[in-house]
Amino acid sequence: MGLLLKPFTAILINGFTLFLLTKFVDGATYTGGLKFFVLGGIIVGIINFFVKPILKILTLPVIALSGGLFLVVINVGVLWFLSYFFRVAQFQDVSLAFSNFESYVIGAIVFGLINWALHIID
Repeated sequence: MGLLLKPFTAILINGFTLFLLTKFVDGATYTGGLKFFVLGGIIVGIINFFVKPILKILTLPVIALSGGLFLVVINVGVLWFLSYFFRVAQFQDVSLAFSNFESYVIGAIVFGLINWALHIID
């Protein structure tokens, strides 16, 4: 039963992380309400499951040399892809936007810390 609930808890955790991200980061804005958090949780969950482990393996030397700070760059890429995906897929009234690169970086740090903490609790 735990195996069946894991994808749903990942969607909830990622969606809640996106909610907190939009509350804590001034330059992050979204539209779409609950639909944004559900779709965002699904998309981030897919990225975290398939793409992020490959990126971590490929950039392992850089991650080790930077003391793990390169993970922020990977999270910036995840957030950029999420906002790009919403723009290209054109979901009705669903979008994510960051005002500048600084808000991407702050958002990536907040996203990484909250996601890390919530996955430890889970």
